[in-house]
Amino acid sequence: MKQKCYHWAIQVKTYADGLTDEFDNICKLQAQDIYTLSKFYLASLVPKTHIEVEIVYAMCFIVNQQNIQRFQEEVYCLPPDIVNMALANHLEGVFLQPKNNKPFRVEDYPMFIPFLDLQKLKSHRYGYVISRIKVYAGGAPLKSKDKDREIVAPYLHISGQKTSYDCAIYVMKWLEIFEPANIKRWKYEWDDWTQDEVDHFRVEYASWILFHDMNLDKDEAIRGSNAIRLSKPSSLLLSPYCQIDSQDVDTA
Repeated sequence: MKQKCYHWAIQVKTYADGLTDEFDNICKLQAQDIYTLSKFYLASLVPKTHIEVEIVYAMCFIVNQQNIQRFQEEVYCLPPDIVNMALANHLEGVFLQPKNNKPFRVEDYPMFIPFLDLQKLKSHRYGYVISRIKVYAGGAPLKSKDKDREIVAPYLHISGQKTSYDCAIYVMKWLEIFEPANIKRWKYEWDDWTQDEVDHFRVEYASWILFHDMNLDKDEAIRGSNAIRLSKPSSLLLSPYCQIDSQDVDTA
């Protein structure tokens, strides 16, 4: 079902009149508000393709909902556009509001508020992330309230992408396995993923998004996936490079 789901999600149909179904909505995630994904976004999970940022958004919402201690008590994944906008709005790494000189607050970006869990945002620590962003942008680290001490943001060398189009895969995978305790102990030692593994993560993320309980269209995704008849040997189905065409789809 996982492979069938992947092929159903990424296959863009072209009709007789030349129109396609790439902008048809196929997923509605119930976060704090409803976040809608069209086939256009899911189709970006095709191998050797740059993944749309909306897929990373979806994985942020899903990972934040995991019933795992670190996501319930410590880690809260912010949508990437907040980070990008923060860097753009705070030149030279000075994270103060230009009009009132107040410190950076995620809450100052109201367009994202409907999709954020404000209770977790208040209780989960994310200062070290902002501090790291600030240093990266060329500014000084944040100061803690305790004796004006700098917030030191651990920055470990971890496995990185080997292509120009897999960056989002690495971001999503590290969001998924991130553990603050290990970072504090400088314990992360991670062998590089093979390209086959990275390619197959695309299959995993498609099924995770479409079959997740947050997806209000989950039943439709299951029905659509069931309609796919895969005639290829099962060993080939494990590869995201497996392709299907019209005769593989049951239209009855």
